[in-house]
Amino acid sequence: MTFLPSLNSVNPRRAFAGIGVVALLGLGVTACSSDSATGSGGDSGSSGDYSIAFLPKNLGNPYFETSDQAAKKAVEEFGGEFKEVGPSEATADGQVSYINTLTQQGVNAIVLSANDVNALCDALKEAQDADIKVITFDSDVDPSCRDAYVSASSTDLIAQSQVDLVAQQIGEAGEVAILSASANATNQNAWIESMKSYAAQKYPNIQIVDTVYGDDDDQTSFDKTEALLSTHPNLKGIISPTTVGIAAAARYLSTSQYKGNVALTGLGTPNDMRQYVKDGTVTSFALWNPADLGILASYAAKAMIDEDITGEEGDSFAAEGLSSNETDFEVGDDGVITLGKPFVFSADNIDQFDF
Repeated sequence: MTFLPSLNSVNPRRAFAGIGVVALLGLGVTACSSDSATGSGGDSGSSGDYSIAFLPKNLGNPYFETSDQAAKKAVEEFGGEFKEVGPSEATADGQVSYINTLTQQGVNAIVLSANDVNALCDALKEAQDADIKVITFDSDVDPSCRDAYVSASSTDLIAQSQVDLVAQQIGEAGEVAILSASANATNQNAWIESMKSYAAQKYPNIQIVDTVYGDDDDQTSFDKTEALLSTHPNLKGIISPTTVGIAAAARYLSTSQYKGNVALTGLGTPNDMRQYVKDGTVTSFALWNPADLGILASYAAKAMIDEDITGEEGDSFAAEGLSSNETDFEVGDDGVITLGKPFVFSADNIDQFDF
């Protein structure tokens, strides 16, 4: 999924190496759709007329099944008509055809996670010309091609969350290393710089002693974890802000002498990390909540249809049903609406998620 403060292509399976990631929905979430959500595009500014179509990167993806299931519930609760459509493969061409169809159907709003920053723009502008509101979530397009973007989090919030988690687990003191994705991953590098600055300011007794790169490859990340522990015998914790890296590091720690002695946290998915949380290798880790992201995108679309917001900085609207209990949101620069801090997974809640 490029994620600088906007998350341009978030891929939850690769948390977010250089491309660009949960309300309690339980296990076995399945994709949902409605064949009848056609709406009336010509009157999209009238309150109460909410025909909202979600267009994920691809169907059959557990991450988007989670977000869209939550979105469906939210839309139906505020009296709207929900529809989910999308390609089987995550391609821009596949999404373009669905945007064109939705424009012809005259839905009131299209909410999509984009497979390309620019390739969808012509189709999206045609939708806007037809008075359809365009909201992106999880993965953005060029700001000129949409009305607002619902971002899972921000660079600083992601960085601070991971540092706070490792600090809690090592008693706010000791040596910490970072296992990143690739050395040129723009989002990872931005998070790491923010981590270092935040740690130096808030946790003066924590020293970030090394940063290594696993290239978002499982075996390379496994080997880099082993090397870190050999190079730094006093290491107290590892932060891995990539789903591939944190899972590989957990796999190494789980059968080593360091299990229970070296803390590991970062960005991971529940399905990758479940066994390591349950066997005590990992105490807690973070990621954004795709269900909350779907809910917030739904309410952003509603507010846009109602003309409560236009995408201008400083616009505000309300949302309900988020796991954080937050209700008030504001549009930031470039039409970005930020969900908030990453969601923390632990033994207390990890079985409530399936992605």
